[in-house]
Amino acid sequence: MLPWGEMVRAAMALGIGPEAFWRLSVREWRWLARGGEAPSRADLVAMMADHPDTGDRDERI
Repeated sequence: MLPWGEMVRAAMALGIGPEAFWRLSVREWRWLARGGEAPSRADLVAMMADHPDTGDRDERI
């Protein structure tokens, strides 16, 4: 059985509310929960180049 209570508390500590938590895929949750080091500046720059902002803002976020 999964420790749902612990997982929800960990999500809330990350600033993820219950509604957003339940919408996460398993892959997304594992990525968020794994911890580890933050991406390097070079990684962030590469990611921003690969996925530029379009100017369209999702008001739900």
